[in-house]
Amino acid sequence: MRFLSEASSDGVREQLFTLGEIPGVLWTPEGSVATRPLVLMGHGGGQHKKAPDILSRARRFVTECGFAVVAVDVPAHGDRPKVEEYDRIATENQARVEAGEELAPLIAEFQALVARQTVPEWRAVLDAVQQLEHVGAGPVGYWGVSLGCGLGVPFIAAEPRVRAAVLGLGGALASAEAAARITIPVEFLVQWDDERVPRAQSLALFDALASAEKTLHANPGKHGELPESELESTLRFFARHLG
Repeated sequence: MRFLSEASSDGVREQLFTLGEIPGVLWTPEGSVATRPLVLMGHGGGQHKKAPDILSRARRFVTECGFAVVAVDVPAHGDRPKVEEYDRIATENQARVEAGEELAPLIAEFQALVARQTVPEWRAVLDAVQQLEHVGAGPVGYWGVSLGCGLGVPFIAAEPRVRAAVLGLGGALASAEAAARITIPVEFLVQWDDERVPRAQSLALFDALASAEKTLHANPGKHGELPESELESTLRFFARHLG
């Protein structure tokens, strides 16, 4: 793990790093040295590790909960190079949608492909970050919606260190089997008028989760219109389960 830069503002220390070929960012309370909970955040499709929704949530996890937060660019996003195979699939999928095929199954197929790379990468990131003195091997949470949900479900199913997760804006087509192996507390977000993920698929993914404690948060609006109130709920959720 190699740190590239460091900056602090308003009590939050931000460190950019690389782990092999993986670019990432770590946020921690300024001046912290003790073990603390860690939240891994998965960004949405077409976004990156410091996308506005990731950054705003991360800073509040740090300042209001005292957590450490880490996010990395998934393949072909952010500071990572383009992947010819992914570009080819995206072009083919666009043509298939224009020819009348449904979008949701194509998204699910693509996410399942990318997850085969990201799951071991994210586990390696957890290994490296938890060895740092100012993070340590505390409890781990996961937050990810949209692409972050499609990649997060198989990651959580494979990673026993994750104790609680916020997921959503994703469907069951590619994730139901992995969801059936998830037993940790989950807060699941659904946009009732989601134009990218059919409502039935979102509800099916929620139903597939084997968690004894899971809550469904359904809000009116389209895919990218999560209300700000869900951030407040997420803070309370992680404080309760990781704090």
